[in-house]
Amino acid sequence: MTAESLAATFNATSREFDAVTPQVWGPAGQSLAFALELASGDAVLDVCSGTGASAIPAAAAVGPDGIVHAIDLADDLLEVGRVKATDRALRNIDFVVADATEWQPPSTVPAAGYDALACSYGIFFLPDPEQDFARLVSLVRPGGRVGVTVWRKGSVREYSGAFFDVIGRHWPASAGPAPDPTAEVDDHPIRRMETADLLGAWLTAAGTSDVRVVELSNHVPATQSFVWDFVLGSALRGALTPFDDGTRTQIRAEFSALLTERGIDSIDLGTLVATGVRMP
Repeated sequence: MTAESLAATFNATSREFDAVTPQVWGPAGQSLAFALELASGDAVLDVCSGTGASAIPAAAAVGPDGIVHAIDLADDLLEVGRVKATDRALRNIDFVVADATEWQPPSTVPAAGYDALACSYGIFFLPDPEQDFARLVSLVRPGGRVGVTVWRKGSVREYSGAFFDVIGRHWPASAGPAPDPTAEVDDHPIRRMETADLLGAWLTAAGTSDVRVVELSNHVPATQSFVWDFVLGSALRGALTPFDDGTRTQIRAEFSALLTERGIDSIDLGTLVATGVRMP
């Protein structure tokens, strides 16, 4: 997925993305901000920020003497974050439309670099996750902290498997093979970081030490409203691109029925929260 198509997909999600924040993005973002052990006055880079699920608690942690640069490709999501920050009277956070692969710290960041780097559910969207993230780590001062969240192996799998089964029923032949990110044989970058051991090794290879990985267990009831909001408020929305409104309505109904048929009454959103210390 190109940067442009990724931005377009997530810009389209802005309403539903924020609707599921209390159940999905919020718990992980708050957990990541706590795990980074931020201190008053810290300078933080928050990458793939969305509506600020980790950036806003980071801004609260570093206080008025600190600063958070929250960057993302999707300005519609960032605008929601700006409104949230304003509502909370947080003046130490800047939401910036920027490509993480090209970001350079502005002059407001100490010469040694950021005190912390956060990326919640975003590293697997980087064009070259290993190389791009290692570059971001290099923007953190030696001894600063680096933190990420990723889906734990098996999480969201039953839910997304049912969704893509329904998508496959309707996928137009003219659009090529139907997407199936749930396939066992899959080279998606998340497969390289979906267990505690894999993620720990991945962070170490990116230039960090003293890596800690904990699991955030989170099961959300599969209500009809949440089930569809989570599709529309996540990258899953991209699979709906070829369809008109009538077909999307049919897909929604079939998806809900298939979840019921398979006895999927809650969605496993298990997440790994990992932190490390930037090596000299």
